[in-house]
Amino acid sequence: MLCLGIDSGTKSTKTLELDIESGEVLALAQRPYGTIEGLPPGHVEQDPKTWVDAAAETVDECLEKVGERRGEIKAIGVSGQQHGLVALDEANKLLRPAKLWCDVSTEEQCEQFNKEFGGAEGLIELTGNPMLPGYTAPKLLWLKQNEPANFRRLTSTLLPHDYLNLWLPGERQKEYGDASGTGLLDVRTRKWSKPILKFIDSKLESKLAPLRSSKRPAGVLRSTLREEWGLADDALVSAGSGDNMMSAIGTGNIRPGVVTVSLGTSGTIFAFAEKPVIDAQGEVAAFCDATDHWLPLTCTMNVALALQQIRELFGWDLATLEERVAAVPAGAGGIQFLPYLLGERTPNLPKGNAVFRGLTTQNMTPDFMARAVVEGVTLGLAYGLRRFKDLTIVPDEIRLTGGGSRSAVWRQIAADVFGLPAIALKVPEAAAMAPAIHPA
Repeated sequence: MLCLGIDSGTKSTKTLELDIESGEVLALAQRPYGTIEGLPPGHVEQDPKTWVDAAAETVDECLEKVGERRGEIKAIGVSGQQHGLVALDEANKLLRPAKLWCDVSTEEQCEQFNKEFGGAEGLIELTGNPMLPGYTAPKLLWLKQNEPANFRRLTSTLLPHDYLNLWLPGERQKEYGDASGTGLLDVRTRKWSKPILKFIDSKLESKLAPLRSSKRPAGVLRSTLREEWGLADDALVSAGSGDNMMSAIGTGNIRPGVVTVSLGTSGTIFAFAEKPVIDAQGEVAAFCDATDHWLPLTCTMNVALALQQIRELFGWDLATLEERVAAVPAGAGGIQFLPYLLGERTPNLPKGNAVFRGLTTQNMTPDFMARAVVEGVTLGLAYGLRRFKDLTIVPDEIRLTGGGSRSAVWRQIAADVFGLPAIALKVPEAAAMAPAIHPA
C-alpha cells in the first residue's frame, strides 16, 4: 500500500510518497514560497491558495516519479503550520489572506483576554493554556475589531491543514490536535471553551468546523482529484493535524521518555503524555496530539530563520555555514546571541528584539558570530526542555527533526546543550512522513 504525506509549512510545501509495507520513500517533492510583503511590523500573512497550488504541484511530481504505481495509493494525510486563521464566507471563498502563527499583531487582543479572564492564571484554569499572540483566538478578535465587514461575512474559520482538507475531501472539520492550538479549546475535555467563544462573539461557535477525533478519517478524496491524479475510488484522506502533532508521529514520539526537538523556521520541543500536562506558568503549551492523547510543547519563534539571516548577511551557502561554525570552539569566543528577531513566544516577548552580547575586536568576525547564532537558538530551546523537567517530563533521548537536523555540527551542539543523545532520523522531514503514516 502506498500513502502520500503533504507537509504544508510556512516557507514551503513538501509531499512524500511512502510504501507502507517496506518503509521506503519512493518520491519527495518540494515547492518554496514566501509571505506577503509590505505589511506593518508584526503582521505575517499568506494567501492560502499558495498552499493548494504548492500541494497540487508536489503531488503531481511525486505521482510522475512512481508512474503506474499511483493506483496503489490508498490514503493521503496533511500536516499544516499551526494557529493560522483562514477566514471563509458562506461559499467557502477566502475573505482575506491568512494570519500566520508568527503574526504577533494581536498583542492588544491578548491583553483583552487577560483582563476579562483574570490574566494567564485565569485562562490556564479555563482552557489549560494562556492566550498568546500566535494563537487563533486573538486573531479572530483582531478580525472583528479591525475588519468588521469581513467578520460580518465570516461563515467558517479553518486552520491551514483544515483548508487543505477542504480541498482534498471537501469536508469542513477540526481534529483535536490542531484545534488545541487555537486558544479556543479546553484541552482537558477536548471541547470548545464556551466563555472564550462568547467573549469573541456570541455566534462564533456556529462558524467553527465540527470537532472530531484525530483518528477519524476526514473522508474520501473527492472525485475530481481522484480522476485528475488517477487514484483509486476508495482513496482516503486522514484527519491530519498540525505540524508538531504530525512530527511527533513521524519521529516515533508516541511513548513517555522520548522528546522531539524540531529545528525548523521556528523551534519546538514536545513529548507524549497520557493525560493533560498543565503548566501553571504557561510556558509549556498543553496541546492535544494526533493520537487522541496529549502533547506538552514549548515553541521558540526564531531557529532556522536566525541561521538564514546570518547566511544572507555573510553571503554563505549551507555548506559554508556548517564549515565555519565547526571551526569555532564552543562558547563562540564569549559572544552570546539572543535570537528574538520576530519577538519570542517562550518566554512570551512578542516585542522582543535580537541582541549580540560580548562582542570584542577579537571575536567580532563572521565565524564567531555564526557560531553564537547556532548556540543561541539551541540554548533558547534548552530553556523549554528545562521547564519540561520541572513538570516531571524527563527524557531519555532527544529525536531531532526539521531541516536543521541535517547539520552534523548542530546535532553535536544540541547534544552538548541538552546533555542527552541527540538522534537524527534517516528521513528528516518527519512532518511529511507522519501524514503518510497517519492514515495507515
